[in-house]
Amino acid sequence: MGNWIIYVVIALYAVLMLATGLVTAKKADSIENFTVGGRNAGAWITALSYGATYFSAVVMIGYAGNSGWNFGFWAVLIGLGNALIGSMLAWFILARRTREVTQRLKISSMPQLFEKRYQSKNMKIFSALIIFVFMIPYSASVYTGLGYLCEQVLHIPYEVCTAIIAIAAAISLVLGGYLATLKADFVQGLIMIVGVIILLVYMTFHAPVNGVEGLTEIWNKMKDSGIAYLDGTQTKNLIALILLTSIGTWGLPQMIHKFYGIKDDDEVKRGTIISTFFALLISGGAYYIGSLSRAFMDSPPLTASGAPDFDAVVPTMLIDSTLQLPTLLLGIVLVLILSASVSTLSGLTLTSASSVSMDLIHGTLAPNMSKKNTLLLTRILCFAFIAFSYVVAVFKIDAIINLMSFSWGAIAGSFLAPYLLSLYWKGMNRAGAWAGMAGGLILCIGLNLIDAIPILMDTGIFKLPNAPINGVIAMAGSMVLSVVFSLVARSFQWKSGAKNDAFYQKTADSQ
Repeated sequence: MGNWIIYVVIALYAVLMLATGLVTAKKADSIENFTVGGRNAGAWITALSYGATYFSAVVMIGYAGNSGWNFGFWAVLIGLGNALIGSMLAWFILARRTREVTQRLKISSMPQLFEKRYQSKNMKIFSALIIFVFMIPYSASVYTGLGYLCEQVLHIPYEVCTAIIAIAAAISLVLGGYLATLKADFVQGLIMIVGVIILLVYMTFHAPVNGVEGLTEIWNKMKDSGIAYLDGTQTKNLIALILLTSIGTWGLPQMIHKFYGIKDDDEVKRGTIISTFFALLISGGAYYIGSLSRAFMDSPPLTASGAPDFDAVVPTMLIDSTLQLPTLLLGIVLVLILSASVSTLSGLTLTSASSVSMDLIHGTLAPNMSKKNTLLLTRILCFAFIAFSYVVAVFKIDAIINLMSFSWGAIAGSFLAPYLLSLYWKGMNRAGAWAGMAGGLILCIGLNLIDAIPILMDTGIFKLPNAPINGVIAMAGSMVLSVVFSLVARSFQWKSGAKNDAFYQKTADSQ
């Protein structure tokens, strides 16, 4: 009887998402509408879409479980960083300028922004390939997080769970494109808000947590485990996670894409406030829930090989008999995490597929392709991206937190410096952008391979134990390389060191 209630809740959600796709399908009749909508989105819909794309099963299951167990209450600092840096500062620094530039120059993707700012078609091609390749492991980590939860709660095989998620994301996205994701994200954002509030209240005041006394007991367990007062290594790892999951979003195309379609500066101001509070509730709440895991178990679940399985911490806690989570609430939690995951998958898929179809194929290989055929190709590539990600997820290559951290490190390490500096520094040039983009990517891949190869040779298992730290190093290194090479190229008057003042000049029509 209990499972039927959960299935009904999930079915209602599925119908709602299908209806959203069908309603917006007629409006997604051109490649422009499919990728950026009408560029007149309001604050609420854009802010909730930004947040719903930001936080998925990766955060709710992977990061919350891993960080909550290893850092205890200190993990909440990651959520605070996501709210203040990943949301508030990102909107304050990036949103207004990105909106103005992309609307004035009719830019629909990050590769197009790089091409117009640095006057390099090769950079557009290179960045489009980076997006498609390295967003696959990110997408796979989203499947994995939700698959773990569905497998333990509904007892459906992992492969079947991830296949259902893939189909749900594909239907909504392929039917309605960007408009569908915006409207679906708005609904999913509301679901996330309600679900997290209910779950926070229930778990804080339900045995064995039991209010303030329970929280004190968890603190005492943190002392016994040596994480109440973090040592140097623990502090370094925590800071790396805060920086990667907060500043890293500044260079992720699917996040920046939300700023392309916002209506005006007034909506940007409102969106900044809404996005910050949403992130504080969702991300802070997720890490807080993860930190409660020590009240429900004395040790983390184990994998088949006997190693700690931190990805299973939150799912195990939610079905713990001592929690006695009501069936209806469990169904809401499933829909909450499903909503976050489908939203993130849609954003990743649209960004990746449109980059390949518009920037790589139509923009380079087949410039005479009609817009109608480009739209059709984009829809096909959406299916292909989802299928590739599903295959990677089924193999379960590594822990969710490491799989996503590697993806974020590679993409943000490549794009953050060339993108951020392009908005505000006229001295940034093509030489600096190439150095930052290629250097950040090489740093991320190289450092992770140095970690992974010895483990692979010893155990036969591919793991990325320091992916968050390596991602932060890649972002910092990219920033340094971008500045240094820009200055050198300008000093030696290289052709690649030329300015592009036209990028910053507003026309009468755009003011």
